[in-house]
Amino acid sequence: MSAVAAEPATTLPVWNLNDLYPSMTAPELSRDLEAAQRAAEALQARYEGKLAGLGGAALAAAIAEYEALQDVLGRVMSYAGLVHAGDVNDPKIAQFYQTMQERVTDISGALVFFALEINRIDDDVLAAQLADPKLAHYQPWLRDLRVYRPHQLSDDIEKLLHEKYVAGRGAWTRLFEQTNAGLRFPVGNQELTSAEVFNLLSSPDRAKRQEAAESIAKTMKTALPTLSLIYNTLVKDKEIEDRWRNYARPISSRNLANCVEDEVVDALISAVKASYPALSHRYYALKAKWLGLEHLEYWDRNAPLPGDDDRTIEWPEARDTVLGAYGQFSPRMAEIGRQFFDKDWIDAGVRPGKSPGAFAHPTVPSVHPYLLLNYQGRTRDVMTLAHELGHGVHQVLAGHQGVLMSDTPLTLAETASVFGEMLTFRRLLDQETDPARRKIMLAGKVEDMINTVVRQTAFAEFERRVHDERRQGELTPDRIGEIWLEIQGESLGPAIKFAPGYEVYWSYIGHFIHTPFYVYAYAFGDCLVNSLYASYQKSHDGFAERYLQMLAAGGTLRHKELLAPFGLDAGDPAFWDRGLSVIRGFIDELEAMG
Repeated sequence: MSAVAAEPATTLPVWNLNDLYPSMTAPELSRDLEAAQRAAEALQARYEGKLAGLGGAALAAAIAEYEALQDVLGRVMSYAGLVHAGDVNDPKIAQFYQTMQERVTDISGALVFFALEINRIDDDVLAAQLADPKLAHYQPWLRDLRVYRPHQLSDDIEKLLHEKYVAGRGAWTRLFEQTNAGLRFPVGNQELTSAEVFNLLSSPDRAKRQEAAESIAKTMKTALPTLSLIYNTLVKDKEIEDRWRNYARPISSRNLANCVEDEVVDALISAVKASYPALSHRYYALKAKWLGLEHLEYWDRNAPLPGDDDRTIEWPEARDTVLGAYGQFSPRMAEIGRQFFDKDWIDAGVRPGKSPGAFAHPTVPSVHPYLLLNYQGRTRDVMTLAHELGHGVHQVLAGHQGVLMSDTPLTLAETASVFGEMLTFRRLLDQETDPARRKIMLAGKVEDMINTVVRQTAFAEFERRVHDERRQGELTPDRIGEIWLEIQGESLGPAIKFAPGYEVYWSYIGHFIHTPFYVYAYAFGDCLVNSLYASYQKSHDGFAERYLQMLAAGGTLRHKELLAPFGLDAGDPAFWDRGLSVIRGFIDELEAMG
């Protein structure tokens, strides 16, 4: 058996970024930056100090100019970010990425006044301006912008924070990315990337899983002083800014950005934590029994079940499986999804220096999204493709809302991705007639749901503990590891044992660095999709049309408005339990299978 299991033989796609820019030295890129600089300075000269006195139509025209600039600057940074994600260790690319960040930050500094000044407009004055239909078009953006009014600082401080980002949080984030991408993990006689070594944690060979797990622990420990410093610094940086902005809790700014009330998020987290025994604790005890073990070591958590041959799924089959599932639900979804394959909007292969994991980047509405994967031919990789393609379809559908209103809050952004996974899983399950294979498939889905709901909620709890304790002073790497182990033990249950080394596993998780408290959005999305899918099963009539309309709304509607056509309400205390009951039902079914 090779060190990297299930490596696909098919040539995997590499994205074509020409729809953004042809190259890092393209004259189009320089021209866009120069034109944006002139346009930003002109907008500032024309409107600074005058927005409150404009009529509705004139304010709408100013916002349209501002939006056009955001599209250009977003295109530049999307290109730079995607090139950098393709090889974060190339010094020329790193230099280009940093240069673009600094240039765009400089240009957008002239625009900082715009949102700040809009937020200083009196409610009565803005209401009169909104009577004009042209400005009413931007009402959702104005609504979401003005929720930040209580947390807005003076113009000078806001501009300082904006300009210092590239030398502060942005630089620390870049250091995290470069440090992790540069690590190599010895397994056998090979030096593996992080994507390759984490892939081995689902190897059928227990000795190989242990070797990979111990290599991860040993290698991450060599980088732990740097990674701990990065995390401590960024948590402190957030605490300082939160204090100045008067946020009640470390999670509060994320909730505000997600357009979701604190009490709704608290209810979600409380419901998931209360369900730990009925979900993860119960499932992992079952899995230990199936594997013939008294308990699972942490490297057994993602082990395949006995009888799971975990065959390599070549790229064409993965593509056809996902598009087939999408098409069965909605031909329109499959039509949009097919463009990603036909037009080279996906970078799927594993290679040194490439960002680990997977993402869908929306870029800007005037272009189209791109997907990054690290595809290695496993069933989970097919589900990851379904997940990221769901994001991509969502981003295409919402693009007509424009730069300012196409983005969806993170909580709802995960809806399309998780729904895409569910469609793909249900199609595969319905096609399987062998009871043993169905059990393996159902167990795999439960594991994915536990990873999405339980594990991500536990990640949010880990962040809460770290951010709260960091207010008293810097945390040592040992203390961060202790918090990690405590939270993991609570969430995963007594059937899993944590051998020495697992205490460093927090240090590879990019969400903690890039977007603090992002992680609960996965649990939000999974529970929401479970409820949505239950509605779909009760009645297919008109469901797909309503679903696509929900995605096309982008950021114009809040969760209550988006879910109302389906008879769902995330503010209902029973809502989350309804979603969690789907996972409990799957585990009941597995228990009955023995």
